[in-house]
Amino acid sequence: MKLNKNLFFSPFSMGSLLIILSCLVFYSFGNQKPGFLSGLDNKIVDIMFQIRGPQPISKKVIIVDIDEKSLKQLGQWPWPRHILADLTRVIHNNGAKVIGFDIVFPEADRTSPARYLEKLKPILKEHIPNNLFEDIMESKTLDHDIDFGNAVAQSRVILGYAFQLKNDGLKSATQVPFSSVHIRLVPETQVFKNLSLLSAYRAILNIESVSTAASEGFFNVLTDDSGTVRQVPLLMEMDQIPYPSLALETWRLGMKIPLITIHTDSRIKTVPTPILGLGLGHSFIPTTNNCQMVINHRGPFNTFPYISAGDLLAGRSHPDLKDKFILVGSSATGLFDLKATPFSSTMPGIEINATIIDNLIQGDPFKYDLFTEIGITYLLILAGGFLLNLILSFSRPLTGAVGALLFFLFIFAGNYYFFFLNNQLIGITFPFDTFLILLVLVNILNYVREGRAKRYIQNAFSHYIAPDVVKALVKNPKQLSLAGEQKELTVLFSDIRGFTSISEKMDSRVLGKFMNQYLTQMSHIIMENKGTVDKFIGDAIMAFWGAPNDEPDHAGKAVQTALLMKSHLIKSNQKLKNQGMPEIHVGIGINSGIMSVGNFGSQDRFDYTVMGDNVNLASRLEEINKTYGTTILVSEFTKEKLKDRFSFHFIDKVMIRGRKQRVQIYEPFVKDTPPRKDNS
Repeated sequence: MKLNKNLFFSPFSMGSLLIILSCLVFYSFGNQKPGFLSGLDNKIVDIMFQIRGPQPISKKVIIVDIDEKSLKQLGQWPWPRHILADLTRVIHNNGAKVIGFDIVFPEADRTSPARYLEKLKPILKEHIPNNLFEDIMESKTLDHDIDFGNAVAQSRVILGYAFQLKNDGLKSATQVPFSSVHIRLVPETQVFKNLSLLSAYRAILNIESVSTAASEGFFNVLTDDSGTVRQVPLLMEMDQIPYPSLALETWRLGMKIPLITIHTDSRIKTVPTPILGLGLGHSFIPTTNNCQMVINHRGPFNTFPYISAGDLLAGRSHPDLKDKFILVGSSATGLFDLKATPFSSTMPGIEINATIIDNLIQGDPFKYDLFTEIGITYLLILAGGFLLNLILSFSRPLTGAVGALLFFLFIFAGNYYFFFLNNQLIGITFPFDTFLILLVLVNILNYVREGRAKRYIQNAFSHYIAPDVVKALVKNPKQLSLAGEQKELTVLFSDIRGFTSISEKMDSRVLGKFMNQYLTQMSHIIMENKGTVDKFIGDAIMAFWGAPNDEPDHAGKAVQTALLMKSHLIKSNQKLKNQGMPEIHVGIGINSGIMSVGNFGSQDRFDYTVMGDNVNLASRLEEINKTYGTTILVSEFTKEKLKDRFSFHFIDKVMIRGRKQRVQIYEPFVKDTPPRKDNS
């Protein structure tokens, strides 16, 4: 069986091959997406955040801010810790549910009077009894760290600390964070060391006299490669032991939940073991494989309420603090770390922690499930890819481009409305990249195919129809029916009278030159009048009007052409006579009606031609010229279409072979010129 190679290299076939290759490439990624795809997915998510806009907060999280105003009131940072002790007591006395310090106190307070008394001890001992001196040294008012530690111990406080992720050679075995939470694993056969948690080298902790809090939590807020905070670790491990974050501990203690359950993914048997999420009381917090929570950002900077620490200390009473989750930190220039979020390029780290707590309170952090994304990606590539391939392969470039744009918008909108607004992230960059490559590939192949089709049309018709008609066909190839269609046309047959006797008077070389000159002149007249030269049959010419380009005046063009051919031959015969060459007389038959037009022939060889009974009638009229001694005969059907545009001489009403009714035939002539009969 003979296969058509164009089938395999058609735009649709090549597009389908690209879709299959894309699926294989995506399969090769396994469970790890390339970084550049993740980066593009993140940018799309940022756009969705911007479209969705800021969201309402729970109003249960308040930031007590050590701001510029507070620094002016109470002096530069770091403050003496007895001020922080007072601040802690004020917040506690106002009924706060829990207090989280987004600050670490790794060194002793150098402003404590006790530090100065210790240095003055040798001098003061001579003047103050030893027992009295020791009592003074133990006074909490003289050691600001002890004072702060006492205030922390008397309140529900979570102290923050920082994890050092890189090995800086400063690790100490005694620097171990304190967490009051109990942690268990599901399934229970799992062990901590196999978990896929982010690892820390050491902890930068608070000094011992301050570390009297109910619990501690790390406040590390990590960014992605673009410097944007999108997900934060709820648990990190150090020395194969998991530790909770400041935000998680603040929420947990505020909700009085004693236990954290780590749910691992039993579908994957590899080590490290991926994590599905955390169970706390009746809540389940979905996380990434390494226990990072995908933040549902609420809005730009200042989305959460800020209370100035200085104002709070001055006023002492603030009813808004009652039963609230309080975070203490700073927004003052130079004191806080700036992070970027989808809403803001400068967001204080403390407000990001406030957002995490608010997510936990409202139970709406984003969920990211790798297996769901894999399934959606394959579905989009296969179903969506083949649909887009059909649109692009079998439509015009502009239609295909508009269709592709609508297709992209539909997928983006579907992801936004069905997943993003339901707090689930699905990466669509890989399908988008596939569709973009598909768009380029199919359009290039369509361009090549269209160029090939235009060259085919140009080559096929440039010798048969007028150049302007060829240009119109090239511009709109759909006017050319390759399958054949029924259409009203006008067909013309022309034949030289007495050609046998003429040919006998010439040798083959002269005859060939003579015929080429004649056929060229006649063809030019036909094409100049927008006709299509169908074929040459020896000395005969077959031409038609109205196809492949539509021509409303096909009958008028045909009759006009016949009159011009007759006029041209009158002039040419005079020249031939002067050259001693035989004169040329022709018979021309013209008929109009419904005909089949298109490519007809075998699979390997075909011609663009017309067929049908009305074509045969024109051929019969050309022959009847011999009977009536005329040059041009047209049927009554052609005459009816011309009304008064030409003058006609009625010839006869004749019976044509193959027709049941007689046909009236006419000889056309130019107005004001009497008809004449050529005795050919």
